[in-house]
Amino acid sequence: MSSASVPVIGIPVRLSVTDAPGTDPRVVGAARVFDAIVDLVRASGARPQILGPGDPLEACDGFVVPGGGDVDPALYGGPADHPALYDVNQEQDRLDLAVLRHALDARLPLLGICRGLQLLNVVRGGTLHVDLPPGSVVHDPPAETGEEWALHDVQLEPDSRCARAFGTDVLPIASGHHQAVDRVGEGLRVTARAADGCVEGLESATDEGGWVVAVQWHPEAEVPEPALRAPLFEALCRAASPAVPAC
Repeated sequence: MSSASVPVIGIPVRLSVTDAPGTDPRVVGAARVFDAIVDLVRASGARPQILGPGDPLEACDGFVVPGGGDVDPALYGGPADHPALYDVNQEQDRLDLAVLRHALDARLPLLGICRGLQLLNVVRGGTLHVDLPPGSVVHDPPAETGEEWALHDVQLEPDSRCARAFGTDVLPIASGHHQAVDRVGEGLRVTARAADGCVEGLESATDEGGWVVAVQWHPEAEVPEPALRAPLFEALCRAASPAVPAC
């Protein structure tokens, strides 16, 4: 862990190429919101540390695992040939999983976002819906709409870390995902759901599991309300170094 007065938050870099002709716009979008996550970690009072494959993790006081492409279905027994799969990147999976396992084993504060929530569930032995069927809640806006995010509310468990961070049980969020949690992994509890029952938040089931919070939505998005971008990053900063006044 860092000995500095400012906590160091490790963030695994996004590895997919974004500047090649014909790149999926979702990959480009993941790179853009990655930069927003770095900015929000810095604004919370922490120092972001971008991590690549093989980089040491021991100097970090906490971690954010961001969104990105689909998790390799081989990791949870899903169908490898599903037509909805995109940007499956095994090198990215290895990097993100290494960060998750280190954080969990060391009981360091961890914030998972979208894909980060899905990988947290998988590393704990859970499974994913490889592609959500159409339902009463839009989780990923159709490409023809030109919208980047689907906007809807989530219901938070009143005693959850998420509810404490935001000071409310109902939260308007921005989402952009076609996969979601199916079977919940060991040691995790569901702390947020959409109106259709889709799992929108996971946390460590007990305090002994450490400060582990993961959300299916994108708190780094600039919609629906700018004031809702900071609370989870500030809570992570506090968890990583409770004695630091800036957090």
